[in-house]
Amino acid sequence: MTKKIPYLLALILALGTSSISYSQTRAATLDLKFGKSLGPIEMDHVSLGQGGLSEDPIWDNRIAEIRALHPRLIRLFVQEYFDVMPAEGKYHFDTLDQSVDEIVKAGAIPLLTIAIKPKVLFPVVNQKVVDPQDYSKWEELIFRLVSHYQERGLHGLYWEVANEPDIGEDGGSPYFFVAENYPRYYQHTVAAILRADPQARVGGPALASWTSPILPALLAFCDREKVPLSFVSWHIYNSDPKAVEATIKSVKALLAEHPSLHPETILDEWNMALTVPPTDPRIQPAFVVETAWRMKEEGLDYSCYYHIRDYHVDRDRFAQFFSMKGASDMASWWNRMPQYSGLFDYQNRLRPAYFAFKLLSRAMGDRLGADSNDSSVHAFLSYDSSYGIYNLLVWNYSGAPVTLDLNVHDLPMALVAKRRSLDAAAPSDDENVRLRPLPDLTLNSGVPALNVRLEPYGVESWSLEPVHYH
Repeated sequence: MTKKIPYLLALILALGTSSISYSQTRAATLDLKFGKSLGPIEMDHVSLGQGGLSEDPIWDNRIAEIRALHPRLIRLFVQEYFDVMPAEGKYHFDTLDQSVDEIVKAGAIPLLTIAIKPKVLFPVVNQKVVDPQDYSKWEELIFRLVSHYQERGLHGLYWEVANEPDIGEDGGSPYFFVAENYPRYYQHTVAAILRADPQARVGGPALASWTSPILPALLAFCDREKVPLSFVSWHIYNSDPKAVEATIKSVKALLAEHPSLHPETILDEWNMALTVPPTDPRIQPAFVVETAWRMKEEGLDYSCYYHIRDYHVDRDRFAQFFSMKGASDMASWWNRMPQYSGLFDYQNRLRPAYFAFKLLSRAMGDRLGADSNDSSVHAFLSYDSSYGIYNLLVWNYSGAPVTLDLNVHDLPMALVAKRRSLDAAAPSDDENVRLRPLPDLTLNSGVPALNVRLEPYGVESWSLEPVHYH
């Protein structure tokens, strides 16, 4: 994870406008097209990750809450504090297993990010030393690691080669690569992964910035040398969902230059620019759903929100494989700076953003048409055949209230909307308080548009059920 300092100015500017309370209410229109199928919504692809902070199973007593969000993937750093190679010829996976087991129990597929630097293969602590002393021993370690999970019945996992290699220790990783050496390291690593598990998904480079020359170098190398590349990955921390959307377009433009490659696209760290916290607690949940909408619009395959839980760092532990400056920076960032990225805070309490994911997870089944004439008002409409109900998630990602006219098209039957409003400002994390019930509404064909008021950064979830249910 980056320290996000480059985004400080952007955040201050964003907060300067987004926290303003406008008295002017604007009008918007949303057309719900029940007869327009857009294919599977696959909201579980808007997934999660856990930062590389500790060998502790950080969210082991929150498995049920994470399972309730239905993430398809959960990303985990395979960091040096797991001590997977304590000595030459010796391998240790018991500690790592605890964190991998969390992911499996939550019903997700592990996306394991390789960020290890065993002392046996890297005797000098130097982030710019990226090649092990012996690549054959490195490949054996990776082979043993992947084989271990094969033996535990975990096939076809996602394996990511390095984390934020373009910034090294500043991104919480002991490697600082350049375009000239990352492809070589990638080739050796994926060869060992696929030798152990031919079904594995392999990729990278998990860049702090998609503009790093490492990505075009990797694409050109894999294209030329026919090296497997199942996915490409990158990160962004920016409080403007349009900036997140722009990175997807840019990465896809790079991929278009290599039509022989067909990797999935994974934005596996994203959040607001949190150097300065948002002044309005309603902003972050609305940011989550608005960004998820833009990801879907651009055809992103997967994302992993950073992250599940904020956690303290042991500086002495990091100093075993980081420079002292790097270890101190990590400890200072995580132990002394205010943190707002986790769905759970340091004390393991739910943040409002958790409930944004809870509402996203209810949008299951087939995606249907939901067209807005307002650039800040968007919606997901879906039909869930397993429940036999429709789901509508609608929001206002702006600092001004909106009067919204809802027009229904091709309504198959009269529906009752069981409504919930996400109350991010409530003083309680009780789900019945956070997801506050609103009066039911009835949708009928041939009747005037429904009129709904959305508060600044307001998020509403509607369960649209046949009238005969009631």
